This record gives sequence, structure tokens and C-alpha cells, in this order.
Amino acid sequence: MSRYDPAVSEPKWQQAWDEAGVFLARRDAAKPKYYVLEMFPYPSGRIHMGHVRNYTMGDVIARYKSSCGHSVLHPMGWDAFGMPAENAAMERGGHPKDWTYNNIADMRAQMKPLGLSIDWSREFATCDPEYYGQQQAMFLDFLEKGLVYRKAAVVNWDPVDMTVLANEQVIDGKGWRSGAPVERRELTQWFFRISDFAGELLSALDTLEKWPEKVRLMQANWIGKSRGLEFGFSTIGAPDGFERIEVYTTRPDTLLGASFCAISPDHPLAKQLERHDSKIAEFVAECRRVGTSEEALEKAEKKGMDTGIRVRHPFDTSWELPVYIANFILMDYGTGAIFGCPAHDQRDLDFARKYDLPVIDTFVALEGGEPVGNEAFVPPKTEKVKWLKNFAWDPVATGEEAVAAAIAFCEDKGVGRGVTNYRLRDWGLSRQRYWGCPIPVVHCASCGVVPERKENLPVRLPDDVSFDKPGNPLDRHPTWRDVPCPDCGQPAKRETDTMDTFVDSSWYYARFTAPHATTPTAPEDVDYWMNVDQYIGGIEHAILHLLYSRFFARAMHLTGHLPEKAVEPFNALFTQGMVTHEIYMTRDAAGRPVYHLPEEVEEGKLKATGAPVEIIPSAKMSKSKKNVVDPVNIIRDFGADTARWFILSDSPPERDVEWTSAGAEAAFRHLSRVWRLADEIARNDGGEAAGGEDEALLRAMHRAIADVTQGIEGFAFNTSVAKLYAFTNTLAKSKAGVAAKREAMRAMAQLMSPMTPHLAEEVWAMLGGEGLVAVAPWPKADPAMLVEDSVTLPIQINGKKRSEITVPKEMVAEEVEKLALADEAVAKALAGAQPRKVIVVPGRIVNVVV
Repeated sequence: MSRYDPAVSEPKWQQAWDEAGVFLARRDAAKPKYYVLEMFPYPSGRIHMGHVRNYTMGDVIARYKSSCGHSVLHPMGWDAFGMPAENAAMERGGHPKDWTYNNIADMRAQMKPLGLSIDWSREFATCDPEYYGQQQAMFLDFLEKGLVYRKAAVVNWDPVDMTVLANEQVIDGKGWRSGAPVERRELTQWFFRISDFAGELLSALDTLEKWPEKVRLMQANWIGKSRGLEFGFSTIGAPDGFERIEVYTTRPDTLLGASFCAISPDHPLAKQLERHDSKIAEFVAECRRVGTSEEALEKAEKKGMDTGIRVRHPFDTSWELPVYIANFILMDYGTGAIFGCPAHDQRDLDFARKYDLPVIDTFVALEGGEPVGNEAFVPPKTEKVKWLKNFAWDPVATGEEAVAAAIAFCEDKGVGRGVTNYRLRDWGLSRQRYWGCPIPVVHCASCGVVPERKENLPVRLPDDVSFDKPGNPLDRHPTWRDVPCPDCGQPAKRETDTMDTFVDSSWYYARFTAPHATTPTAPEDVDYWMNVDQYIGGIEHAILHLLYSRFFARAMHLTGHLPEKAVEPFNALFTQGMVTHEIYMTRDAAGRPVYHLPEEVEEGKLKATGAPVEIIPSAKMSKSKKNVVDPVNIIRDFGADTARWFILSDSPPERDVEWTSAGAEAAFRHLSRVWRLADEIARNDGGEAAGGEDEALLRAMHRAIADVTQGIEGFAFNTSVAKLYAFTNTLAKSKAGVAAKREAMRAMAQLMSPMTPHLAEEVWAMLGGEGLVAVAPWPKADPAMLVEDSVTLPIQINGKKRSEITVPKEMVAEEVEKLALADEAVAKALAGAQPRKVIVVPGRIVNVVV
């Protein structure tokens, strides 16, 4: 008997698919199309089983849809710009381009043995000039449409690396790489007008019915729609030009509990005061040494400085409130100024207690309401409370009712106006670094900011740069930076900022429809392939990547690069769980952790030394903890199909799955069993004669077809695998004739093809299947074969199962009762006693009560 040898069979079938061009995506007006896309990877150098899970899920869908007669687009690319490549160049020497393309080659070499049904002819990296040149062309189109602009903004500035840092790159107030204290600095930056689309981006979430509810909720919270009051405090003692401080609040119902007004350190009034007061200047400088994110400000100690300025309460001009500069106020939300109501906001309460400011209760709980102590009373807005101070609403009302009444009252009195605001801010895309897409504009002393001409695109990154000095190498590259103005021809300078890498990944899905076009998209291709029918990726990208992609799709439509149907580019979204593994750790002489790869450990000890390891419970695969499993090793030991089968079988795809060597071995044993079963059937020219077992096997086959199909379409791959396990057992035990077994085994090959495509091809070929199983039509279940003619009913006596009988499905209850009482095991259990009652539940059970 031959042996299942994936090392031989898998490369053979991959070559056959390539030679037949099976996975090349083709526009075919006669076929429905299906576009499946996994979030493309960053080329960090190696893939792990988390990547394998993501791409295998997409591959199952792509292969299944192709078998169902769809023209399938299933591409792959690389999100290749970004700081890691630049950091590698700084730390190890070399060039970011070489590091990136070498990593791409390594990762492609790891992925190809998995047998993924990818159209590699469409592969690109975002650092390819052919890609980012089209991105630059779209930038110019966005600029012309007013979708992109420049303004001064407060950013996180690393004074050592001389670059702007994203909020997540500021750790405990310091640059993540340099360790230098970060400064808040005002710089002129480029922005996309995503906030103009806030309302549309929010309301359109209701149309995304095939997205996870948690993702839609996360996006809605990030966009952050709020209804509030905009009004102004009149000032006392403020410099000229600051007679009023404009405030936006979502809780105008608590205005009668106000005890202070606070402004951002970046508020125009604060900037004016720091010019003339050294103490304020010192305090503001201290505030600017904190990160700009809401999270950073929330974690920081709440500090303020009394400016000496006072404001009048809008409803009582004799009621004056102090004006503080506070380190927790963001300038880019609302107006950069707030009023504090300490009784009903914990941050305001902490601030008030610190600076000995009044705490005024405006409402209390309906039952047992006590004055606020050290914990603010902040009930849900939908909860009714007892109002101690209000303008014009019932003493008992919810916060939602009170806010609406407060806005109406203030508008009626001319105090302010109701305003709908969004938390979503415009997208700052400027990055002070080399390894990114150059922004295609030129700065001219005479003409101002001048767009580069499209015929000059791409504006290519220069290769002759060095990283021996901090800062952006483009700033000190005169032959690249210094150019004639495209308008007047006078000496000018290129923009040396490059684009945020989120820009690169916000439109790649559209480029895949025509990756070699000389425009960002080709109308006939984008009309045919868009939208993405199924998008697959991690929950960690649920907010920014998806939100920016949705904005980009709208901007591309407005500039003629996408059809209207594609303004929501992803019809369905699936967020897969993580692949986890145990962490193996020892400690060095100083007690510091030392982590070890799984292949270095056996039976709880290091293979090299025999030293015991500390085993930490399963966690997300991480290069830093070394609990990663290299697919290359799994493919070498067991084959790609084993990795695919296990990763699909062990857990629902939305949940985490723990990779274990025992699980991989069990998967390999099952696939070997399928091979042996197919080999036995293929060798059996005579075998059992056709008889009573044939129909039972064929019914099981049609049931398997129906169940596996349902599992794939419902993204329940593990249930499809479970059904295939059961069908394998049925087939192995069947006494059916050889023709029925051959038919069933061919169906098995087709059903396993999306999950284990190489083994499926072998089985298909063994059993005389025509051509490649990869292009064979998906089997269809015969509804008539799914109808069971008989049913097996358990028989219980006083609640305890004693036997079971198989009866025709349509047998009347009286006849079922007679057969049940005549059953030998039942008669023995009754021992001559007469049943008091017999209850027949059709199709389910027979209950005998004695």
C-alpha cells in the first residue's frame, strides 16, 4: 500500500495549478464575480500560524466560490512602508528598501507552499513606485477637490529623533525608540477632511449588516456623535480680543452646578497669556511635555493654573467662575474650553478637590440620594434622577430628557445654540520620515504650495540616503529636495514629509482590481470586481484602518476613481480569532526572563541542556516571547494540508485557537487515514456487491454535502470539518458496493478541497475524477436524499433509557406504541408490569410511565 507523502504530492499539485492558470482572476461577464481579500501583511520577515489561519480562511472561501461557478479575485500584496524598515536601517546599516524587499521574498517563500489560491500576478508592495505614484496622483485629485489641506496642529515631537510620533509611539511621556521626553509642538501638517464625512460614516454603519456588531459599535464610538450646547462665557479681566470664551458641552443640564471654566494649554487665550507671564509660560511648557492623546491626558495627573481671569455665569451675571489652564483639555475637540461640574464628572471632581473649588449637586439618586463625596455621581443618561437644580424640566427626569430641555431653554433665552458634534477629528497624514510615500507638492516663495504635475509622477524616493544622523534624510538631500517650481520655474523645495502608512492601506483593495493600470483604477475592472465581497482580518484593525478605508472610498468616488456602489467597499467583514501557544521561559543569572522557541523545548525541558523551563499559559503568538510556530517547520514535518486542517478544525474561526503539536499530529493521522481509505477503494476493482448499504452511504454523502456547504457559507469551518470527520467514519465502516464507495470518495475529495486542496487532488485523481478537483463544480445535495424514510426513537421507562427502535417516519403513534412495548429490552424491564401511560413524541422519543 502506498503512503501519504505530502512532501511529494503538495509541490506536484501546486505546479499543476500554476501551469493551468487555475487562480488567475479573469473578468467574465457570463459569471457572477466574487472578491475575497485578507488584510495584507506588513513584511516583517517571517509569517506564523496566525497568518496561516487568516489566509487559509480566505482560501477556503475563494476555492469554494470558484467551484460554485464564480469568477474569483483573491490577491496578495504587502503593506511595505513604515518605521520598522527605517529603524532597521538605523540600527543595522543598509537601506530600508533592501530590508523590505528581502523580507517580502522570505515571506512569499513561506506562503507559497501553503497552496493558497492566490493570483500572484496581481502582487504589489505599497513601496513600489508604480503603486505610490498612483497614490500621489489621487492626492493631487483630493487636493483639487478640497479633500486635503494644510494647517498648524499640535503634535508629539521627539526632540532626539526629530520626528512626529503617533500617540501610540509615546510611552510614559517618552519616545518609544529614543526614550527622550516628548514635546507637544505646533507644526504645519497635511490633513484629510474626514470629519466632513462623520455623519455619513456613522449613519452608513447601519447598512453594513454583514459586519460584526462589535466592529460597528467600535466605529460608532470612535466617530462619537454627540448633541450639546455651544455658548459663550463673558470674561472679566481678559486681554483685548478675548471678551468671550466659547464652550461646547454635552451636559448643559448641569450648568447650574458649574464651579470653574478651563481652557486647553493650546487655546489662543493661553498662548496670549504665556507671552506676558513667565509662570503661565512655564506651566504651559510643562503641559506640552505630555502626549496629545486622550488616553495620555486621562492617565496624567490633573493639573491646572488659575489665570486670574473670571467669567460670568450666563444665567446670573453676579456668579463668577475662575478660569484655569488645565492639562487635560484637548484643543481639537469642541472649542478647547469647558466648564467643570465636579458633582457629576470624576475628572472635574478630582480637579475641584485639588484646587478647593465648590462642588454643587444638581441631581441625586431617586432613593437615598446623598451629596457627592469623593466619587462623582454619574448615572446613565437613561436613568431617572431627582433634580435639585434645573431650568425648566420636571424634578424627576432622565439625563437625556434634561439635556434636550436645557438646550431648548438656552436657545429660547438666547444663551446658546444646540449643536451636533463628532469626536472624529481630521486625519493628519504628515510623517517626518523617509520610508513613506512622498507628498507630491513643492513649496515656492512666490507661488506658495504648488502641486507637482501628474506627468512628473511618481515623485520617487531617492536611494542615496543615509541614517547616520537623526531626523528625516529627505530634509538634508539637496538634489532631491531642491527643485524648480512647476508653475514659475524659480528655485523651490519639495515637501519632505511623507504620508502616514494608513494612506497606503486605505485603497489597496481598489488597486488589486487593476494593479498594472496607468491610473489608480481602471473603470471596467473596478466596475466588475468591486465591492470586496468578503474581507477578513484582525479585530485590532476594527477602527482606524476600516474607518480610513471607508473615507478613502468616498473620496475616490468624488474624484472619479470608484463607482458609487463602492463608497462602502467591504460588503462583509469577518474578524478571526488569534492563534495562541504556550510560552517557554528560563531566567538568566540576573533573574531576567529568557524566552525559547517551541522547537527548542521537549517535555518541559530545553533540548540542548535539559534545563527545565517555566511554562506560561497560552498567549497570542509573539516574536518577542518566541511562542511562534513557523509554518515552514510544520510543512516540513506534516505538510501544508495538516496545518490548514488543524487551524480550521480546532475552534470556531472567530475564537482563539491554541496550536499544539499533539493537535497537529492528530490532524496528520486523520489525513493519512483519508489517504488510505481512498487508496483501498481505488484498488478494489470488485469489492462488495451493490446492495442494501448503497443507499445508506449515498444518503450520508448527500447529508455531508449539505452540512459542509452550510458550514462554509456560514463561516463555521470547524463544523464543516467535524462533518467530514463523521463522513469519513461512515465511509470506512460502510459495506456498500464499490461504485457507491467510489462516488462517495470523490465527493469527499470535493468537500475537502477548500480545506486540504493537495490531498483532495490526490484522492480525486485516484478515484478517476476528471481534470483537477480545484476546477470541478461543487457537488449539490439531492433534497430527496436528505429526507429520512425512517427514524430511530429512544425508549425511556420512568425517565431512564432502556432501548431504541427504528420505525417508518410516518408511522402512527398507536403502531409505534405497540412496537415499543413489544421490544425485548422494554418487556424485560417492565417484568410484566402494565404501563400507566405511553407517550409517543413523533420523530423524537417514546416515554413509558409505570
